Amino acid sequence: IYEECIHRLYSEMKPSTGTYTFSDSSQKDLLKIIGNIPVKYEGRSYNFPIQLWLMDSFPFTPPICLLRPTPNMVIREGKHVDGRGRIYLPGLHNWDYPKSSVVGLLTEMIAKFEEDPPLSSKTTGESKHPHELLAFVSNLQINDGGISHHDQLINKISVIGGGDLGMASVMSILAKCEVDKLVFIDIADSSTKGGSADLEIFSLPKVEVSRDVSASAGSRVVVVTANAWSNEQSYVGVIQTNVDLYRGIIPNLARLSPNAVMLIASQPVDIMTHVAWRQSGLPPTRVIGAGCNLDSARLSHVLDITLNTHKQAWVIGEFSDNKGEPERIHFSLVIVNTCQRSWSIGLSIADITNSILTDKMKVHSVSTLAQGWGGIGAEVFLSLPCIMGANGSTRLAGVSLGQEEDSKLRDSITSLSNLMSQLRI
Repeated sequence: IYEECIHRLYSEMKPSTGTYTFSDSSQKDLLKIIGNIPVKYEGRSYNFPIQLWLMDSFPFTPPICLLRPTPNMVIREGKHVDGRGRIYLPGLHNWDYPKSSVVGLLTEMIAKFEEDPPLSSKTTGESKHPHELLAFVSNLQINDGGISHHDQLINKISVIGGGDLGMASVMSILAKCEVDKLVFIDIADSSTKGGSADLEIFSLPKVEVSRDVSASAGSRVVVVTANAWSNEQSYVGVIQTNVDLYRGIIPNLARLSPNAVMLIASQPVDIMTHVAWRQSGLPPTRVIGAGCNLDSARLSHVLDITLNTHKQAWVIGEFSDNKGEPERIHFSLVIVNTCQRSWSIGLSIADITNSILTDKMKVHSVSTLAQGWGGIGAEVFLSLPCIMGANGSTRLAGVSLGQEEDSKLRDSITSLSNLMSQLRI
């Protein structure tokens, strides 16, 4: 019935089945909707070929949306489409079933494409396009798994910021993820210095040590652990010093790796993730914070060994002592020292990074733009359950909270909003 409704409104969109190939080469038989959508641009009508893959968790999670360029078409990378033809829209990030639907998504897609068409015809002058995508498109293949490229994407990761957390992130990523290159950049003005000299002395395969952010160019994931030195006495003053540090590095990181997912671990993580998003100009789906991923994994582990639940649990809200726990189960885990916590967070960062690199579509509780989730109207970043893949995060639908948890969440929103209003971004 759902597919019939789509076909009735968009006659060229038809359901079928196919084998979707994920980035880690694993495959799965899925339902897909394939066809053309009508797009009007400068007084002319065009048919743009697309395909939507429906995951097993659909309709609670959004479809994977891709362009299907024909041999005479060129992908125009832009605000809503990346160089590989993956489509990302506000409606995908804010997907909230049953309010969200494929019909609504297609309507939004048409509107966005009419503002900025993602496909154009190949012409002799097309190779002079600023993005120089002709070379890319000439190697594109269309198959049941979507769009693939003859040349494999380089799994390049950059970690920005030294010290215990930077080192822990580097080592954990090397152990967990299949990387082609890992760049470790020690920032001169950061308080989290150290470790880079040791890595230069005891060199590791695939690791490049640098003090120049330009070495991060072309990264798929950029991890930022840097924190600034500060002699400020006030909490706002300390954070402002971090904001000033970010202002000198975040825009450059985004410019050098425009298709990367930026993973923030600087403290306070919700505020600094918000700052990084504002300074980078990247879509909110591609700027996330480590947030409550570590605490969520610990909670799931405790529930598993004590109750034998084998279910995933999430700690949500502000990364502080006031986290909303929908399950209303509280637990205490003692962190012995700062070094131990750095390694724990490093392992959590590697876990998130691996989900991005492999397009794993695994759910993590990460700091993300919460506006629109569960009736939240403020522009704040909070840890929420998000599906993590190659193009960043997709929020899960809102959950029902008890009165106490909802009150704490609202207090966090007010606190974060007030703090952001005092900062010079």
